[in-house]
Amino acid sequence: MTTDELKNLATKIVAESQQLSATHTTEGKSLVNYACVFTQSENEFQSMLEAANQLGPVAQETATGPVFHIPPLSTVSGTLRLLKIRRPDPKRPERGDADFTVSNYESFKKEYLGKPGFGIIKRTEMEMIELIDPSYNVLAYYSHPTLAEVLKLNIDQ
Repeated sequence: MTTDELKNLATKIVAESQQLSATHTTEGKSLVNYACVFTQSENEFQSMLEAANQLGPVAQETATGPVFHIPPLSTVSGTLRLLKIRRPDPKRPERGDADFTVSNYESFKKEYLGKPGFGIIKRTEMEMIELIDPSYNVLAYYSHPTLAEVLKLNIDQ
């Protein structure tokens, strides 16, 4: 995979995730703060890793794959600076996800958590509201604090 192909795939994932978000929330214009490509095979994972390594350094190593700090990539939801390449996982047949910053996380959580498609994932350093709709090939997340904040990266929109 070329770097241009990877960037095009990332912008498509963000666009579809934004459509998913707009369908189920009033946060349709939220800014993207992170995106993840779900690879579907080991060969695809290795190919995308090679492309992502050409884009920028690894900002975080995770058990499911590295997060790269990439040059600004323009998307329909603002500038993307963090891109994860996820290892193949049979539980994740979707193409990827995007993580959006909402204006007021606590009120967003209160309004949407418990509605169909919404769930919560709690981690030691953050929590995320997850949005799944099987009619989309992507997921949407709303994290607090954002991954950039957790990693202490200065990422301006």
